[in-house]
Amino acid sequence: MKIDGGIWGGLDKAGRAAAQQEARGYDGIWVPETSHDPFLPLILAAEHTERIDLATGIVVAFARNPMTLAQVAWDLQAASQGRFILGLGSQIKPHITRRFSMPWSSPAARMREMILAIRAIWESWNQGTTLDFRGDFYSHTLMTPFFNPGPNPHGDARIFLAGVGELMTQVAGEVADGFLCHGFTTRQYLDEVTLPNLAKGRAKAGKAMDGFQLAGPMFVVTGRDDAEMAEAAKGVKGQIAFYGSTPAYRPVLELHGWGDLQEQLNRLSKEGRWAEMGDLIDDHMLATFAVVAPLDRVAGALKDRWGDVLDRLSFYAPYDTDRAQWDEVIADLKAA
Repeated sequence: MKIDGGIWGGLDKAGRAAAQQEARGYDGIWVPETSHDPFLPLILAAEHTERIDLATGIVVAFARNPMTLAQVAWDLQAASQGRFILGLGSQIKPHITRRFSMPWSSPAARMREMILAIRAIWESWNQGTTLDFRGDFYSHTLMTPFFNPGPNPHGDARIFLAGVGELMTQVAGEVADGFLCHGFTTRQYLDEVTLPNLAKGRAKAGKAMDGFQLAGPMFVVTGRDDAEMAEAAKGVKGQIAFYGSTPAYRPVLELHGWGDLQEQLNRLSKEGRWAEMGDLIDDHMLATFAVVAPLDRVAGALKDRWGDVLDRLSFYAPYDTDRAQWDEVIADLKAA
């Protein structure tokens, strides 16, 4: 199992941060699309690293089109000498329509077509085939030599797709190279919902699960003493509550018999009572979503829960920690 980290924020420290992550033993760097563009830091990361994988985790696919995604992924794959992973996610309708002012419809079908269109564009560049992609949502039928970068010396970038729902998960299995588990997941949900639907998607494409990778930022509650553990638990409970308020993620709660909690959290979020939401997450719920263990035992607990199913793991820890703490966990995981 590979251990991944991440970099956030502006560009002024991106290159140095990436180099530090590589030196600390991480196997990959994921850059989210939050308040900054996720692609630009990875150009600097490519210049300052040699072996570490570089990925978007995630870039909002529906805020863009297949051609722009194909082009920037081509460039990052070349710049990183084959280390780039295009991590895509759909986001939810309000963000697509109201934040990005882009169309929203049939997200799973649209995502499937988007990835197929990206692959068709890459094929036209790499193989010299005529670009003739015609779908329900995207159409790409023009590629002249002036706009064709030619074959990528490092081949196509890997495409990972994030998802929670059954249809999007099946799409990932069918057309992607890997699946990005949402942090708001549980081992039971992964076993009973995610894995069977990935297998359905793979079967639709005539493929087995061999070579298909699962990655995920998984919640971790840890610390060196009771005070640090309590602070970590508070931060993770708040983040679980934030995700739980989203209707699209209700199936995860329903699987555990907590469906009504989603309505309570949603109501509080609409009333702006964010600070109260975490109080609705009890310790049993916390332990279901997060690995909860003292620092000297957290690596073993992560291995026990995720080691047999995830190919790549990153730490989802929405609370203040020091770097040395995670260095210890990385060392323990790699030694296990």
